[in-house]
Amino acid sequence: MARILVTGASSGFGAMASEALARDGHHVFATMRDPEAHGGEPAARIAALAAEGLDIAALRLDVTDEASVATAVEEAVAVAGGIDVLIHNAGHMVFGPAEAFTPAQLAALYDVNVLGTQRLNRAALPQMRARGDGLVIWVGSSSTRGGTPPYLAPYFAAKAAMDALAQSYALELARFGIETSIVVPGAFTGGTQHFAHAGRPEDTARAEAWWSGPYRGVDQRVLDGLARLEPADADPTAVGREIARIVALPKGRRPFRSHIDPSADGAEIVNGVADRVRAQLAERIGLSDLLRPA
Repeated sequence: MARILVTGASSGFGAMASEALARDGHHVFATMRDPEAHGGEPAARIAALAAEGLDIAALRLDVTDEASVATAVEEAVAVAGGIDVLIHNAGHMVFGPAEAFTPAQLAALYDVNVLGTQRLNRAALPQMRARGDGLVIWVGSSSTRGGTPPYLAPYFAAKAAMDALAQSYALELARFGIETSIVVPGAFTGGTQHFAHAGRPEDTARAEAWWSGPYRGVDQRVLDGLARLEPADADPTAVGREIARIVALPKGRRPFRSHIDPSADGAEIVNGVADRVRAQLAERIGLSDLLRPA
């Protein structure tokens, strides 16, 4: 039984992973920015799982607020005695022409998708390092190395930054006995509300150059095209199940990267090459031991 903290657990992959992990018998802290949002439905769903006898609880954690992160980690450690697994899942998507997003919008997206993971790592990793054990799972995106359609540039850039951070953290945590896995979901267009809840550019006047100009209709073609690529039986809960599978594996046998991409957009191929080059460089500079946890 592991003590697990999941960010962004109010919906989507975070909610699915939290339930899968709790049903596997783990002690799960399903964190969310505002448990009272949406009429309290996300927190009520967690409470219903706990009423079944599962060891799961909703916990307030806003990844953009350092004090909120610190408080949540302190509460989890006080209740469970420590955290064994961190799951970086909180994130936000935007959709629209890149130029029409203000710099402040890009900074806010980066704050959620990238800086949020740094806040959580700084709060939770010290107790993992002291124990010489732990697992950090990063929920990435096939967009960082797969096909990249237009109108998702700010989101793609933020997820690529998070992926780069995860790769470096993996090397810097290995000698402390802390393992890293990057789970790479594809573009699930149904069952997660990612696209439905995506943010839009604030500079609507500038965006009009795309909506009414030579790119008229391309937004819908992007959405329709991604939906067509997705098999009819694509199931986003597979991401949560894969996270639970990774947690259950013995230390040292967990994959560095795992793809759940029904549309097969090419990310697995490109990541395979990039990860091999990464490992080869570590070997060439005499640091191959950093590729696996001590």
